Amino acid sequence: MHRKGLRLGNTLYLLFFFIVIGLVLHYRGRTKPLVAFWNDVKSVFIYDKAPKDRGDNPYKNPEPGDVAVDDRTEDVASDDRTLLEKEGLENKSKETTEEESEEKSSNSSSTADYSRTKDFNLPAIGSNDQIIRHNKYTLRYREQYEQADWVAYKLTDDEANAYLSRDGNKFVPDPLVSTGSAVTSDYTRSGYDRGHLAPAGDFNLTPEEKQETFYLSNISPQVPDFNRGIWNDLEQKFRQWAQRDGELYIVTGPVLKPGLPTIGNKNEIAVPERYYKIALCLTDSQPRMIGFVLKNEFSGENLKTFVVSVDEIEQMTGIDFFPRLPDALEKKLESANTTKGWFAARN
Repeated sequence: MHRKGLRLGNTLYLLFFFIVIGLVLHYRGRTKPLVAFWNDVKSVFIYDKAPKDRGDNPYKNPEPGDVAVDDRTEDVASDDRTLLEKEGLENKSKETTEEESEEKSSNSSSTADYSRTKDFNLPAIGSNDQIIRHNKYTLRYREQYEQADWVAYKLTDDEANAYLSRDGNKFVPDPLVSTGSAVTSDYTRSGYDRGHLAPAGDFNLTPEEKQETFYLSNISPQVPDFNRGIWNDLEQKFRQWAQRDGELYIVTGPVLKPGLPTIGNKNEIAVPERYYKIALCLTDSQPRMIGFVLKNEFSGENLKTFVVSVDEIEQMTGIDFFPRLPDALEKKLESANTTKGWFAARN
């Protein structure tokens, strides 16, 4: 006998079909917003709670070898610019008051001025500081700790989208450090990774620029599960933001202080307890700044849990970040402790 109506299986099939058609029509056939949406869902609800199996670590130095291999997690960054468009940026801008519009116009013109200032993105520099300038990044080397306490550079969308294998790159002493940097044997059998401060994954336009990130002045002892885990996740997140926003000014480094444990066969390299990372975005109508502080240990927490104000990082490190910003703007940005405009759509 013929049954009336649709079977349950057919009903579910039709429901799934119409959902897919609805999503395709909603995103106008674009797939990247769907990928970005799924990545955000994963980051909130399905974040890994155990160390990721990332294979052999290219930064660990169990033997005296100094050659890196390309074994870290592949950086598949999602481009959510179309998602931002979907959020209705144009409509929102129409609702902006005249007073806000004038403020944005003023900020836009001033941004064009102060961002062109020499060493705009560098922290405050003292007369006795050992400042090392490479082609794409600058650092302040602290001989007392045999590593940099800050590394500063600008990351563009072109650099964040590019890719060069790190196979064959070698960890080498920095020839520009007048007091002598660490050497590869200092990490041998130490149990710590040779962790990048300015990550090699941010410098992919030329082999020379990528190799410069392997200078040991840009390296710090990191717990393997930290270097290959949450720290790598944060580096990838910054690349995603650079792709979305066009460019970022980044400052990163260890929190150094007297009394830290050390490693090293030739030099005494301090092992930091914590690391920080700061990003400044000037491509929006309103500048944005965000800071992170992470312990040098494995963590399965969401990246948002590590957000702190830049004022807090300055108190921890004694470093004055972005001193060339206008005073009022610097105070406003550095005192803020918010993820607004970073993990979701822009303001």
